[in-house]
Amino acid sequence: MPTAHHLLAASLSLLAAGAVAQTQYAWVGTYNPNGEGLYRFTVDGKTGALSDKTLVGSLPNVAQLTVSPDGKTLYAASEVEKGVVQAWSIGADGSLSSLNQVASGGAGPVYLSLTPDNRHLLVANYVSGSIAVLPVKEDGSQGEAVEVHQDHGPAGAERPEAATEGSFAISDHNGPHAHMVAADPSGQFVYSTDLGLDRIYQYRRDSASGKLTPNDPPYIAASSAGAGPRHFVFTPAGDGLWLINEESSTLTYYHLDKHSGLLREGQTVSALPKEYKGTSFAAGLVLSADGKQLYVANRLHNSIAHFTVMADGSLNHQDDIWTRGDYPRSLTLDSQGRWLYVMNQRSDNITRFSVAPKDGKLTFAPDYTPIGGPSQIGDFCKTLSRNMKETDMRFPNQRLAQLFSLLQNETLPQDELAQRLSVSTRTVRADITALNAAVDALRRSVCIDARQRLSAEN
Repeated sequence: MPTAHHLLAASLSLLAAGAVAQTQYAWVGTYNPNGEGLYRFTVDGKTGALSDKTLVGSLPNVAQLTVSPDGKTLYAASEVEKGVVQAWSIGADGSLSSLNQVASGGAGPVYLSLTPDNRHLLVANYVSGSIAVLPVKEDGSQGEAVEVHQDHGPAGAERPEAATEGSFAISDHNGPHAHMVAADPSGQFVYSTDLGLDRIYQYRRDSASGKLTPNDPPYIAASSAGAGPRHFVFTPAGDGLWLINEESSTLTYYHLDKHSGLLREGQTVSALPKEYKGTSFAAGLVLSADGKQLYVANRLHNSIAHFTVMADGSLNHQDDIWTRGDYPRSLTLDSQGRWLYVMNQRSDNITRFSVAPKDGKLTFAPDYTPIGGPSQIGDFCKTLSRNMKETDMRFPNQRLAQLFSLLQNETLPQDELAQRLSVSTRTVRADITALNAAVDALRRSVCIDARQRLSAEN
């Protein structure tokens, strides 16, 4: 189990106002045969351009990757029959050192996410239709799965009833196919999508053990028959989520009850232009740090749908932008929200768009980065400079400030921290959770503040 010093590392990884950023790297996963594994790029801080492409991991079919909050560990899912998850330690110079590799708890892992407290890694196994919980150890390596949940039930409708006219978006409604799993911002609840069963599963999470308990009800049906729920993003406040349905190419908003963890369906809109007819598969989606702009990738239509998010969570369609590539699998925003990167899987390139600070409008750079079968770029916000000062933190009470100071100077077990602070170990655990929340809030504010400064300058 991660000890309290993980908190310090997470804090030090943030880019505080006025801090000088070190070299920033982007990690890109790829699919075989055109791609050969995991690549590292250097990111130009001014232009957003990617350069110095280097193969740093030969893992096959890197479908998904995520970076730890402290920016020191990289995890990647290998979408193969006997699924595995690889962990690497990230050096200050961007080098990778293997920590370990463990079974993903199923076949064909396609999604990874860390819980907010960094204690567990959640894995969605598409081929087997299962999700798994992997414990994260003190050094960032993973333990064997402590839980595996296998989806069961009848397959969803073969054809999506809400798809555009003339659509033949038919894939894998033949059994369970887990596509994404993630904890909500509080870490109390976990949600997973199953494209094959047309379901969104909802769980309660025990943060200590990682145990997932099905909520009541354990799942809700997709917004329409055959929709194929794929990926989702939470609102900044954690009171809702937007979910992309792959086969119907629709976006659905779900209200999230922060006490019960239950989802309630809201607005559904198309991710395609009104005039479009034919087949398309919706893929990745990304939300700006301020929660005001939402972007969706459409494969075959090869577009990015841009929506403005209203105060009630509803969406207003703004534009449809050609990706300048083929089959956009995923989208990623850089840490300051200035650039949007598109992983064009079939045209073997990454395209880049500038993001207007005031309204989120996209403009092609123009810039093409060649790379075979790109799948995803890691989270830029988690690969920032490790320069951080205690004065940059805003603590809700003096004890948290003392705890932070202790962790800056040495690594201590929780029982010794409790003695030094004259509190119980239970209180220390609660304080660590509170500090994690403060760190996450600061990381988000860094991205938002940078975006606001850019807006003021323009």
